[in-house]
Amino acid sequence: MIRRESRRRTAPPDDLYDRRVTPTSPTTIETDVREALTRVLDPEIRRPITELDMVRSVSAAGDGATGAHVTVGIDLTVAGCPMKSTLVKDVTAAASAVAGVASVDVELGVMTPDQRAALRTRLRGGTGEPVIPFAQPGSLTKVYAVASGKGGVGKSSVTANLAVAMAADGLNVGVVDADIYGFSIPRMLGVDRQPTRVDNMLLPPVAHGVKVVSIGMFVPEGQPVVWRGPMLHRALEQFLSDVYWGDLDVLLLDLPPGTGDIAISVAQLLPRSEVLVVTTPQAAAAEVAERAGSVATQTSQSVVGVVENMSWLTQPDGSRLHLFGEGGGAQVSARLGEVLGTEVPLLGQVPLDVAVREGGDSGTPVALSDPGSPGAAVLREVARGLASRKRGLAGMQLGVTPA
Repeated sequence: MIRRESRRRTAPPDDLYDRRVTPTSPTTIETDVREALTRVLDPEIRRPITELDMVRSVSAAGDGATGAHVTVGIDLTVAGCPMKSTLVKDVTAAASAVAGVASVDVELGVMTPDQRAALRTRLRGGTGEPVIPFAQPGSLTKVYAVASGKGGVGKSSVTANLAVAMAADGLNVGVVDADIYGFSIPRMLGVDRQPTRVDNMLLPPVAHGVKVVSIGMFVPEGQPVVWRGPMLHRALEQFLSDVYWGDLDVLLLDLPPGTGDIAISVAQLLPRSEVLVVTTPQAAAAEVAERAGSVATQTSQSVVGVVENMSWLTQPDGSRLHLFGEGGGAQVSARLGEVLGTEVPLLGQVPLDVAVREGGDSGTPVALSDPGSPGAAVLREVARGLASRKRGLAGMQLGVTPA
């Protein structure tokens, strides 16, 4: 605030001497606080809380001269919202940064059923009914189904690292752990809680900037999932339609190994998805990986490329020890290109790297925990290549009407 004596030193005209600086009024402070809250995102939905009608009230007592006390009323989506402490912290920080605010209280309430219904309708683009947004004609989301012929080739590690690498580059990324029997994505991304349920809509946890959903979030630790094909299909369908994913740039699906029910369901539910094949250099693994990629001929999907994992172990003298042989990735790439009649590139060769394993066990993938490591460097390069690919126009509405 400008002091009166400083104004006198500038010798302004006489008619300005008696002007007073009016302290910021409570009404102005309330308006400024509401404006500040437009920059606070719901931690799960990732959209401004003002846009979601979560701000119930803003009131200010006092003024900018003595410092106003501001009370912000926030309506949570559900009473047991697991991210409410984060929301309180973010709201407090935003309101405290407004000029003239001395202290802030956040009063939490809960949305009414009507409010939640309106929220679901808003999030689902005007309809309250679940749909698979990535199957809609106007969807711009790139969908990659990460597949392998055999288990144990590092498919989930590749998925987790690609996801966090893309998110670190500023993309909106989601991961569906579609390996219902052998789920491992929650551990690899450090997710230890269930999605928040807003009636029949699920808000996925966010880890390292990535939205994640897995059957592992719903079953007790150590309990197996014993389901037949129709239940697997229904679970995948719910992950895609009941979960609020928002506007994703990329959706990654970590598929189970082989060419079973889930691979077929992905092709049915996400007809424009593309397959990314993961293999090791070993000839036996490569042969099985070819079959996993060749299923695209029957499902009308395209194969975006091949990632060879565990390619070699770098020795202290800089030489490479090929523990699992050589050439498996190139073999899969060449054979799939012949079968599909199109180029299927070898996108990268990921060396054996202790940091990759450690990152998966700790819940912080190596692409974040040790981005300079050899494995992380290759995975980040593959991620950037996939993220920069052009979205095809097949199935999209172009807004052109025949004359």
